[in-house]
Amino acid sequence: MLLAIDTATRFASVALYAPTRLLAEASWRSDNNHTIEMLPEIERMIARAGFTPNDLTAVAVCQGPGSFTGLRIGMAIAKGLALALEIPILAIPALEVVAYAAGDPGTRIWSVVELGRGRLCVAPYRYVDGLPQPEQALMRVSAGDWQIETDEPVLVAGEVNADLADHLLSLPNADLLAIPSLAASVRRAGYLAELAWYRLEEGEYDDLDSVAPIYAQQPTSGH
Repeated sequence: MLLAIDTATRFASVALYAPTRLLAEASWRSDNNHTIEMLPEIERMIARAGFTPNDLTAVAVCQGPGSFTGLRIGMAIAKGLALALEIPILAIPALEVVAYAAGDPGTRIWSVVELGRGRLCVAPYRYVDGLPQPEQALMRVSAGDWQIETDEPVLVAGEVNADLADHLLSLPNADLLAIPSLAASVRRAGYLAELAWYRLEEGEYDDLDSVAPIYAQQPTSGH
């Protein structure tokens, strides 16, 4: 059984995953309360599912980018569990989780993660052999200045709030941009868990000593 933890941004999420199925999941707006909210929620979820921490066989964590404090908290919890229980740890980038949750639209996906204060991390993905692959490195942009240059339909997924959606839909090429509903903007740990499980089945996991969050630097404006 795999535990997935996401504290990368203002929304927190945790999930339990077993072979071929999601056992439990919870997502909520945490803001700066990850420290006091995440561990109790993990304990409740494991107990509700009828298990104990000793039943965990792996732990996955959202690697970021995102909030500096949030990422440190999530990574510390995941590393602590992996060390105490002697189980593998898998770190998955937030933008990859976003692209995976969006599904394969048959075209490019722009994944979005909020950094706060009007800043975003974004990266383009495209599905290859059933999984999303990045087409270029992540970029740091200002939400109000972000320009998507495209001559084909694209899906913009992830933390797209109403203001960002309005901005994107005011662009000259807005007819080429598809934006999911606001309910789909919450990043869910169930998708993180499923991605991690696929990797675990292939024998892939991270080194406990060297795995670290992806921290975002100051953004540039407009790309």
